[in-house]
Amino acid sequence: MARRVVTGVSASSKPVIVSDGEPPRTHQCVHTPGHARALVWNTTAPATPSADPTASLKSFVPAPGETIALTVTFPPSSVYAAPGFDPAAAAAEQLATSPGLAELFEPDNPGMHTTPTVDYGVVLSGEIVLDLDGGETAVLGPGDIVVQNGTRHAWRVTGTEPATMFFVLIGADGTP
Repeated sequence: MARRVVTGVSASSKPVIVSDGEPPRTHQCVHTPGHARALVWNTTAPATPSADPTASLKSFVPAPGETIALTVTFPPSSVYAAPGFDPAAAAAEQLATSPGLAELFEPDNPGMHTTPTVDYGVVLSGEIVLDLDGGETAVLGPGDIVVQNGTRHAWRVTGTEPATMFFVLIGADGTP
């Protein structure tokens, strides 16, 4: 998973590193092998420097003006077609580990969802397909950046290797 380095200010008003390591809310999915998530940071509105807020985050969908930064590793689509894959167990795991966000995924159209956010997504590794509701797709690779503007979409890994992305979700008012 991702290494997170967080800075702060010491009691003597000097800049210091206050933590260095894996984000505390990191989850390797049991029911969707290869799927992982790490909540890197979040802010409330207005954003202010603070102690680590990730442990107390209630929803993975930020309110207007708030932000969430996270990494997500997407497994190959073949994982979902494997004989032992249990969609109900995977959905329950997502609800427990991604509150607020997991509820937005459409059960009748796996992977499709819409969030009231503007998201900046950067592909860190692998190849992933952005699948839009209107039928358009974009194949993305390492270094590619997506601005996901509150539209209905899904992420799909059509190859055999997982893809990892870094996202910053910014809570927005309404949808386009």
